Amino acid sequence: MANRPKNLNLFTIRFPFPAMVSILHRVSGVVLFVLMPLLTISLYWSLKSESLFLGILEFFDYTIFKIIRTLMIWGIIHHLIAGTRHILLDLHFGMDLIVARLTSKIVLIVSFVISGLIGVFLW
Repeated sequence: MANRPKNLNLFTIRFPFPAMVSILHRVSGVVLFVLMPLLTISLYWSLKSESLFLGILEFFDYTIFKIIRTLMIWGIIHHLIAGTRHILLDLHFGMDLIVARLTSKIVLIVSFVISGLIGVFLW
């Protein structure tokens, strides 16, 4: 037992793709949870009057909020696609190792590509 190698540095561990998708699914859920109040408050204030609506539009035109908006879009898309993959895995579809690795790569690629395209379109 004493001769077992120990690697406690999490930055040097190489995770397989299904683990990365699972971790990013949790991260996207946290991103959505943290950023949702910003959207809710913005919606509330934008519905109060036309001048507040125009103010909110101007407020979201700053670069930092464009980045936040793109991050929110990624969170929604990734959480949706990865969540669908997790549901299918719970129903025992795609349980083979090859299929699980392939679907995890597809989830990563599709979520980043769609988020990037929508983010560039809305920028």
